[in-house]
Amino acid sequence: YQHKLKLALIGQSIFGQEVYNKLRKEGHKVVGVFTVPDKNGQADPLALAAEKDGTPVFKFPRWRAKGKPIQEVVAAYKSVGAELNVLPFCTQFIPMDVIDCPKHGSIIYHPSILPRHRGASAINWTLIQGDKKAGFTIFWADDGLDTGPILLQRECDVGQNDTVDDLYNRFLFPEGIKAMVEAVHLIADGKAPRIPQPKEGATYEGIQKKENAEISWDQPAAALHNWIRGHDKVPGAWATIDGQVVTFYGSSLLDASVPAGQELAIKGASRPGLVTKNGLVVFGNDGKMVLVRNLQFEDGKMIPASKYFSADETTALELTEEEKKMAEDIRAIWKGILSNVAVIEDSTDFFKSGASSMHVVRMLEEIKQKYSGLQLQNEDVYMATKFADFIQMAVRKFRGEDKEEELVIDYISKNVNDMTVNMPYQCFINGQFINADDGKTYDTINPADGSIIASVSSASLADVDKAVAAAKEAFENGEWGRMNARERGRLMYRLADLMEEHQEELATIESIDSGAVYTLALKTHVGMSVQTFRYFAGWCDKIQASEYGATIPINQARPNHNLTFTKKEPIGVCAIVIPWNYPLMMLAWKSAACLAAGNTLVLKPAQVTPLTSLKFAELSAKAGFPKGVINILPGSGGLVGQHLSEHPDVRKVGFTGSTPTGKQIMKSAATNLKKVSLELGGKSPLIIFSDCELDRAVKMGMGAVYFNKGENCIAAGRLFVEESIHDEFVRKVVEEIKKMKIGDPLDRSTDHGPQNHKAHLEKLLQYCETGVKEGATLVYGGRQVRRPGFFMEPTVFTDVEDHMYIAQEESFGPVMVISKFKNGDVDGVLRRANTTEYGLASGVFTKDISKALYISEKLEAGTVFINTYNKTDVAAPFGGFKQSGFGKDLGEEALHEYLRTKAITVEY
Repeated sequence: YQHKLKLALIGQSIFGQEVYNKLRKEGHKVVGVFTVPDKNGQADPLALAAEKDGTPVFKFPRWRAKGKPIQEVVAAYKSVGAELNVLPFCTQFIPMDVIDCPKHGSIIYHPSILPRHRGASAINWTLIQGDKKAGFTIFWADDGLDTGPILLQRECDVGQNDTVDDLYNRFLFPEGIKAMVEAVHLIADGKAPRIPQPKEGATYEGIQKKENAEISWDQPAAALHNWIRGHDKVPGAWATIDGQVVTFYGSSLLDASVPAGQELAIKGASRPGLVTKNGLVVFGNDGKMVLVRNLQFEDGKMIPASKYFSADETTALELTEEEKKMAEDIRAIWKGILSNVAVIEDSTDFFKSGASSMHVVRMLEEIKQKYSGLQLQNEDVYMATKFADFIQMAVRKFRGEDKEEELVIDYISKNVNDMTVNMPYQCFINGQFINADDGKTYDTINPADGSIIASVSSASLADVDKAVAAAKEAFENGEWGRMNARERGRLMYRLADLMEEHQEELATIESIDSGAVYTLALKTHVGMSVQTFRYFAGWCDKIQASEYGATIPINQARPNHNLTFTKKEPIGVCAIVIPWNYPLMMLAWKSAACLAAGNTLVLKPAQVTPLTSLKFAELSAKAGFPKGVINILPGSGGLVGQHLSEHPDVRKVGFTGSTPTGKQIMKSAATNLKKVSLELGGKSPLIIFSDCELDRAVKMGMGAVYFNKGENCIAAGRLFVEESIHDEFVRKVVEEIKKMKIGDPLDRSTDHGPQNHKAHLEKLLQYCETGVKEGATLVYGGRQVRRPGFFMEPTVFTDVEDHMYIAQEESFGPVMVISKFKNGDVDGVLRRANTTEYGLASGVFTKDISKALYISEKLEAGTVFINTYNKTDVAAPFGGFKQSGFGKDLGEEALHEYLRTKAITVEY
């Protein structure tokens, strides 16, 4: 930007002050500031800044009289010789003689995306009408009301519980200042556009004042919430309670069962509100709820809504000498702000003495400079407007009274995938992130380039004992054990919502930690995890229904009568050990059923992929899960996993991983006869008949092998292709492989990412070498891709005989193993498909439904896919036969793995 302008700033407020300071810093000359007169002896912030710099300041109470410009005022304005008028925030009506006077005219900041929400209460109406987008416009002033041509616009998302203050502080204020400066630069360089406002979508709403902010109760909860937050803090939505006007602040939608509370009659509401431990719950005409955190009475006193019936019960504190000094320092700060007040008495009211919202920020910043340990929020000032009340509140904060223990997280933060991801890296035990007991750590590696992502705590035996003890305490004596099933479900729904809110961050972490292609991580790794928690959340209050609890007729021992019934109960502390191929999804598959049943858990993620599990721990705490219910221990499987399997206080082990490790877990679990469920290795056969839809079989067959880089427990470990279509099938597969893009998993166009870790890549290369040595034909691939990271080419073997190593053992990578079978030899290929110790999944492609159903009956596998593959669903049970394990994840059957049955007989 080469050119500078002479500017007149017309307006007020801290926003105007910041625009003024930034424009001067950029080299523009402010030749005059036109602002409002002092109020209660207090100059406007814009005036203070300009006077300090020696800039001419004019404080006109008005610019017009009886509809005509006041000539003396206009003359004073013209005397400064401005080339452009800048109106960052102006509450006065400026005559067109002034608007059109400068060479470049006038520009105005308006806090909405024009032409929507013209008028002075634009931010309020953005929220009241439930807009999903907010923003601001800088436009050229004309003789209409916010109708001038657009110079530039910016927009932002509106959060479900955003207030006016939230939008202003997060976006409208900081980005608005930058945009005003940018607009002036564009005008100075002759590059500023003038875009006529469209007629479509134009709205104008009146100024929201206290008298028209009363809440109308005959509307849905979402509309009530929008009305309350749209008036928070000014002018404040209100209702009549006990004969006085009470203003509502801090609303949020409440998606839960109706909480316990004391009824509170509200004028005009068809249903009483409920004063609960979390605030005032009010009801829409749709039966849904809104939670209100704070209430303000007519005398200005604001209280937590939860204290409505006990607002006057607080006992005054006796101050220490240190606290008395702090009180006097704060009194001096109040005096500096309220310069019009002779003496700050205990009864002095901050706002009634002339302070405004801009002085709240100043006061809190000055207190922070003197007492950095005293963390106050704007809301605290509104809750205690009188000096004595403010000091009592500040001292309580200073002492740490009434303060919930905060979750302290020491993140590793990285700027990646156009976002900042914040990753916990410590053990999560009893609701806290802590270092390993012995302080040991290990590095987790990004498989895309081999770089270190973070040093993660490596849990010790002592950490296992701590975590199990915390889980046991939470189950036997904690809030979780006493919680009703529906409340448990509410927490799980809340956790699912948080996972969905953080889905891009979770998918990014999953991608850099496991090598999963980002689009797949977003849809499957994270998406199915969210679905799993929602599915099992719905089961929480239904476990005792149907077959989960039953009355049983038994033989009566006359003359007595007996009643026998069964009851399903949670098992207790469960250990969950998960693999590295789907870190978050495997966590969800097991943890969701475990928690729905009412258990507590200690989870060990795979050593090479701990980061999404630790992020999950953070979200579970934020969702409100009680301490000790969920514990996460990154570290060695041989150490942590083994000790969990042996631990006498663990009553159930759920494991997904290799068959040899599963066998070892069974041996260890025998120490106290734990319940065990195992989802182990596979060598899933996929049979492709000549009467299939070939192109579909090629597409699905490739997905069956190469989905998630082949790191897929149900991957088709061996394809049997009927002889008559074998060669064409292979040719088409190779053609499609050549189209696949191998590369950065964060690139949205990538089809095939890196293998999970270096040792696994080396194992896959050895696997391919073995196949070649045994005489199989390597048609394509079999090599590492020449680039940083652990990338392997998609591989195809043909002429694979049944005795070969690659025909019998799982690769767990992108290796397609193809064998021919004779035309029409259905029973022969079935025998070959079943000649394996594994039985996790299988598939068949044929147009003959009778043949398909016959095959599905004969295949020895826990899942059979017909004319599809990899189609899993949260409601469908998942698990294997033979050495692929036992027990089920997902679906109703998964709950059985985390419940025990008790029979109760009563004689009457």
